Amino acid sequence: MNEGLELHENSWITHATREIYDNPWIRLTEHDVTNPGGGKSLYGKVHFKAFAIGIIPMDENNNTWLVGQHRYPLNEYSWEIPMGGGALDLPRLDSAKRELKEETGLSAAYWIELCKIHLSNSVSDEVGYAYLAQDLIQGETEFEETEKLDIRKISFQEVLKMTEKGEITDSLSVAAIYRLARILNL
Repeated sequence: MNEGLELHENSWITHATREIYDNPWIRLTEHDVTNPGGGKSLYGKVHFKAFAIGIIPMDENNNTWLVGQHRYPLNEYSWEIPMGGGALDLPRLDSAKRELKEETGLSAAYWIELCKIHLSNSVSDEVGYAYLAQDLIQGETEFEETEKLDIRKISFQEVLKMTEKGEITDSLSVAAIYRLARILNL
């Protein structure tokens, strides 16, 4: 095993757990714990009831598509790769195909998983997966009721520049864009 990357045992001790809040997307629990230093404390955990799924669709000219929308929790407009939630009990790729179609109208014949990331592992168990979608066919979008999206076709080089300038800040988008840039040696 690589030095510094050894697995370690869990040094947290959980004494009690209490559900604070629950809705169709998340569950918040409070944990009465002893922390690794031996102190008593409370720890809040947000459990996500879906995977985060992001897609970088790429055509034969290395163009991709971004979606823009107002993100309610941040009260900010955000440019992102097409993304959404994937049910934990369904294949992730099926969710990726659905999200790509919903948000851009695109379908793809070729898919590669780019990365798996933990989106905010200090307070949640949310896991995100990003895919590259190629061999694209344009169709009609199928926005959800909660979506009012702007769609922008743009070169991947420009998307990479936007990310480097801090114009794209969504964590799954940033991770996927940099991962693909590394694969493409950009």
